[in-house]
Amino acid sequence: MTTAAKPIIIVYSDDSSVRSAIVAALGKRVAADMPEHQIQEFATGPALRAFVDRKSASGALRADLFILDGEAVPEGGMGIARQLKDEVFNCPPVLLITGRREDAWLAAWSRAEASVIHPIDPFTLANTVADLLRTQTTASIR
Repeated sequence: MTTAAKPIIIVYSDDSSVRSAIVAALGKRVAADMPEHQIQEFATGPALRAFVDRKSASGALRADLFILDGEAVPEGGMGIARQLKDEVFNCPPVLLITGRREDAWLAAWSRAEASVIHPIDPFTLANTVADLLRTQTTASIR
């Protein structure tokens, strides 16, 4: 994770109700053993890319996890995930929200570490995010 005390979770969707559902599902912390997190929301691909391009003073990306809506328009989260994985050095994990269970292969194509389906189940989302953040913490310790 980043050096900040709170993990930074980036949420991207053009739909404010999807962003709200994600934020509500994550609450202040995703698991009892996890620290409180900070969430930054983006409604457009260009705004998200501008954030990614602004690195911290250390040159590192200020994010620990990306949650991207695969159903966003005009720019879907799957294409953005693939671009992040291709262009960001040590890219944090990506979780994709897909429209159907059958879209899991597209999430794999985009190189996302995990996916969950619409409608968002708060328990599934929180557990998946906790697992990804734990994995990220373990990887940064090595």
